[in-house]
Amino acid sequence: MSILIDIVIALAVFGAVIAHLRTEPAPVVMRYFTVLSNLFCALASLALAIGRLCGGTPQILYLLKYMSTCAVTVTLMTVLVFLGPQHGYKFLLSGPDFWLHLAVPLLAIVSYFAWDRVPMNGYAVLLGVLPVLVYGTLYLYKVVLISLEKSWPDFYGFNQNGKWPVSFAAMLAGGLVISWLFWFLS
Repeated sequence: MSILIDIVIALAVFGAVIAHLRTEPAPVVMRYFTVLSNLFCALASLALAIGRLCGGTPQILYLLKYMSTCAVTVTLMTVLVFLGPQHGYKFLLSGPDFWLHLAVPLLAIVSYFAWDRVPMNGYAVLLGVLPVLVYGTLYLYKVVLISLEKSWPDFYGFNQNGKWPVSFAAMLAGGLVISWLFWFLS
């Protein structure tokens, strides 16, 4: 069952990203944490499925699955708590975004807790928040710190009225809580 779910995750993400690429250029599609975290999850899931099919699953594959599951859970929680009320759930949970915002994160969580948990030391908590830290730093740079002609629009709305320090801290704290919960429950 774990192999099947991991393959479904990979196919759903690749299909959703391709659907987005049909309407937007790659540089636009690839700037979203939703897309990047889901691609990370798809690749980790696919690697784990291949490892299981070949009879060998190195510990690093479980760690990557942990990290990517934490990342897509941040996406899910951001949609449910922040973006959904702002933009509407119907908009955010339809078409390919249904897979990227809801179905894949839920499948990854189920897969992780049902089959992919392995004992890890406490440092794994820091690795679980690493995708949020890396992307948050990139987003901060591209939205707030560089010149206007080279910047991204604030498509998540995290810098509304210059509130990026609060948003940055909240996203890191949320990522850390999710990572810690996953580690603790493992």
